Amino acid sequence: MAFIQCNFESSVLGLQCSMNVIMPQYNRFSDGRGHSVLYLFHGLSDDHTIWMRRTSIERYVEGMGLAVIMPAADRSFYTDMRYGNKYWTFISEELPAVVKSLFPVSDKREDTFVAGLSMGGYGAMKLALNFPERYAAAASLSGVMDIVERMKEPDLPDAEYIYGPEPKLKGTNNDLFYLAEKIASSDGFKPKLYQCVGLEDVFHECNVRFHNFCRKLSLDTTYEEEHGYHDWYFWDKKIQSVLKWLPINRK
Repeated sequence: MAFIQCNFESSVLGLQCSMNVIMPQYNRFSDGRGHSVLYLFHGLSDDHTIWMRRTSIERYVEGMGLAVIMPAADRSFYTDMRYGNKYWTFISEELPAVVKSLFPVSDKREDTFVAGLSMGGYGAMKLALNFPERYAAAASLSGVMDIVERMKEPDLPDAEYIYGPEPKLKGTNNDLFYLAEKIASSDGFKPKLYQCVGLEDVFHECNVRFHNFCRKLSLDTTYEEEHGYHDWYFWDKKIQSVLKWLPINRK
C-alpha cells in the first residue's frame, strides 16, 4: 500500500486543497481496470487527516485492492454554502475528476463507493442518493440523517453560513428523506445503503427514523446499532464493518 499526501488546486473553490490517499501499489486486474475506490468523508470538526490519525484505515484495507480518498471539506456539510465555498460542487463534480486524472481508479459504478462519519455520513448519503448512477454503495457512521432538524439546533452557530437564514431544506436535494423516496419511486439505479450508530449517540434517533423510512421504501439498507458514543472508539471499530460490507469484486 502507498500513503499519499496530495495537494492540488481547485478551480471550484479557488484555493489550494489537500486530500490523503491510500493506494494499492499493484493493479490486480490484467485488463487494466482501475482499483475500486472509496471516498471517505470527515466530520464537522475534522479534516482530511483525521481518518489516518484516529483509525487504522490503511491496515484495514490492506489486500482489498481498494483506493481510499479522504478529502477536506471544512465545516460545509458537503454543501454549496450560502456564505462560503461551493463544497458540494467540489465534492460531487471536481474531486472525482481530479482523482481519476491522478490515480488509477476505476470509473465503473460497481467499483465506486462513499462513506463518512457524522457530518460526513450525511455527505456520503447525500452524494450517493443524488447520483445513484455513479455510486454502488454508501455508508454512514453516526451520520446526521435529518438535516432539516439538525440545522435548527442552537449548538450549530454556522448553520446560517451554510444554508442561509431560515433555510428551506425539506423536500430538496439536501434532504435525505426526500432523496430516498425519489430513488425508491424511480426505475433507475439504487445504491446499497449502510448505517451504524451507537445507542448512546446524540444522533441515534434520527438514524433509526431514516433506516425505518428506507426499509418501508424497500431500499437495500443495512442497519447496525450497539452501545457506543459519538467517538473514535466506535468509528474505528465500525469502519471495519463498513469495509466488510462493501460490495467489492474480491476476485
